[in-house]
Amino acid sequence: MTRSVHALAYARPSVLKSSQAGQSLGLETAGGLTPSGAEPHPRFFEGFLTSPAIAARGLLAVADVASARYYQRTLSSSLDPVVTGNGDRLRFESFSGCCGVYARLDVLRDGLDGADTGHGTTNVDVNNPLREALSRIGGNDPLHLRVGPQEMAVTTLDGPVVEKKVPLPDRWLRGFAEAQVASAAFDLRAELPAAEAVRFLRSLPRSSGNASRGAQWVLPAGKTLRPTTRPATGAVCLPGPQRLTTLQRVLRHATALRVYGPVADGVAAASAWEVVLPGMRLTLTLSPEASRGFSGEGGVLEALATDDAAADAELISVLLAWEPRIEPADLAEQSGLPVERVRAALVRLGTAGRVGYDLADAAYFHRELPYDADRAERHNPRLVAARRLAESGAVVLDGDVATVASGDRCYQVRERTGALGCTCQWWADYRGRRGPCKHALAVRMARRGATAGAGAR
Repeated sequence: MTRSVHALAYARPSVLKSSQAGQSLGLETAGGLTPSGAEPHPRFFEGFLTSPAIAARGLLAVADVASARYYQRTLSSSLDPVVTGNGDRLRFESFSGCCGVYARLDVLRDGLDGADTGHGTTNVDVNNPLREALSRIGGNDPLHLRVGPQEMAVTTLDGPVVEKKVPLPDRWLRGFAEAQVASAAFDLRAELPAAEAVRFLRSLPRSSGNASRGAQWVLPAGKTLRPTTRPATGAVCLPGPQRLTTLQRVLRHATALRVYGPVADGVAAASAWEVVLPGMRLTLTLSPEASRGFSGEGGVLEALATDDAAADAELISVLLAWEPRIEPADLAEQSGLPVERVRAALVRLGTAGRVGYDLADAAYFHRELPYDADRAERHNPRLVAARRLAESGAVVLDGDVATVASGDRCYQVRERTGALGCTCQWWADYRGRRGPCKHALAVRMARRGATAGAGAR
């Protein structure tokens, strides 16, 4: 697994302070991007939370996922949660160390006591003493939240910088992108009222002992969900149910549970589980299997392999404007591009962590993770291998059929109704459910090159 070291430098540790006026939660920020450009310690919000105890538990849940590995548990450093200010809300995001669970807490306008937020993205320090203090918050005592330094202009730091250096696997960045692509294909499958939501979630196993049993399924039945042994019509895949244990932190405050997923087709699939809370939402998105992270799903490969998407992404990026709700149709109108090309551009921007997807709003949102825009593409094994095949002349085109020489074997790639099938083992195993194989990608690239060459003559 390719890794780099990501340094997070904070002016001071985040802390929860108590005084006669109440409690004050100061979340310190590391370097981040804002509409004004890069800032060492951006400031996004200062005001009161309307539901302090719920917000504290939601933030702890996001931090839980950041420090968890749900498969092949090992000791490892976790990346502090990412926070994005979108003007009307704060979004706290994290990814598990195994790359199989994506968590997001959206603190909405109703949860921020009417105060607006700034715009930008950064990491926030969630240290162990802070976690212990947050776990003790209860009742309805006022809680003042500050995201960013106390002084608007920080030119020098008093005392040493608090620095965390954590390994950042490239598959984590790919996971953010793949989770967004998967979520954009989900529909709302069930909505449970509070009592049924609590009953169902508390019935799930907390142990990982059953993680290897394969996909499990639930079927909406009235106002509840019932387990089923097969993916019947309307069923939702629940892969690794023990991975929803984190939701237990906020269960007693839940007003509803929304379940999202794709149309069931008989195979394991990702799904999203959203707990609706007063003034906020906590969502966990699960990869198709507990032993399978999002990074290898391949949903972004078609977009990364197109030449148009790279140029289109540059155009679309200047139109994002830190909006909390981004509609492809609106971007198509502003850019003059067809909606499908806008969607491909958004996928490409997602690989750089520049957009996410909000299921409740059924819309994209703008954020700016501090990653090299081409990093996910450079370190995607299938994409790298496909480019090598296409550039080395290993692809021979013959109408709807192409032959690809790879290693000591040749594979046939055939196009049917716009999709490419291949005679390789990857295609036999997944039938396109985890994106195209490297041979099909190489054929896409070769066809584009041939078309461009014919047009130039």
